Amino acid sequence: MQSLPAIQYLTRQELDIQRWDAVIQKADNGLPYAYSIYLDHMCKHWSALVLGDYEAVMPLTWNSKYGIAYLYQPPFTAQLGVFGKHLTPSLIEAFLSAIPKRFRLIEIELNQANAHANVGPQKNTSISLRNNYVLDLRAPYESLQSAYRENIRRNIKKAQQLNNRYATDIPISEVLSLSKSQMQGISNLSDRDYENFESLFNQLHQQGKAIACGVFDVNDQLLASCAYVFSNNRACYILVGNHPNGRTSGASHFLIDRFIHQHAGEELTLDFEGSDIRNLAFFYSSFGASLEIYPSLRINRFRLLGILKRWL
Repeated sequence: MQSLPAIQYLTRQELDIQRWDAVIQKADNGLPYAYSIYLDHMCKHWSALVLGDYEAVMPLTWNSKYGIAYLYQPPFTAQLGVFGKHLTPSLIEAFLSAIPKRFRLIEIELNQANAHANVGPQKNTSISLRNNYVLDLRAPYESLQSAYRENIRRNIKKAQQLNNRYATDIPISEVLSLSKSQMQGISNLSDRDYENFESLFNQLHQQGKAIACGVFDVNDQLLASCAYVFSNNRACYILVGNHPNGRTSGASHFLIDRFIHQHAGEELTLDFEGSDIRNLAFFYSSFGASLEIYPSLRINRFRLLGILKRWL
């Protein structure tokens, strides 16, 4: 049996970023969150595991508190994990085993191509499976629309009867404002997290890799909005901002439908970024989206886990 090339740990400063981004671009499972521009904006710190001559890579998004280093999932970053071509379960397991021992607590999301990873009988280690929904947009719009559930079609019709207006390329600040209002008291996102994402979005938008869309009522009030980030033939539905006035007008249904209409027939997958929440899962699947599983990794190398988590 041929042995694997060595997996080495490299700091952010030691990485060849051009080669890093090239790996993500060519990977079978490339995602926007793994590119250096995304990690630089959204992570407190990050380093990486690199296989051989940049044959496969794994970002390690980390922080430390009271001298204890840990891996965490950065804001607005649905999945990370191991990226490359022709990944095998044994290779993914080798990457997970190579995570330096200095990281005492690990709570990260891997990606769908890592779903068959097995960490073995390691103590205080677990992998659970999470749900995502994706929709292949290569078919004509009429074919995609025929897969909608009746409640989706009914809400789209309601939005049209109310003369709701769909718009692309709206200011990201409007989406962020609605999102912050909607998520207040629900999420742990900080103002700094939103500021970092706004800066990231603006740079990606300049490169043609991000867009914000919205649905307005007849009085030009923004009822439903979202931001998409594009890479590797995927459009990630990454940030959502809905106004309470849009709940009964079909605005959010119309918002997604118009994006599907706009990009139908393209070599593109709409990635809904979840969800394990039953109502959201039903909503996304109602557009004809398919279930895609990805793993969530938890490793505790610190005996006093309860105390540690209160600190972090």
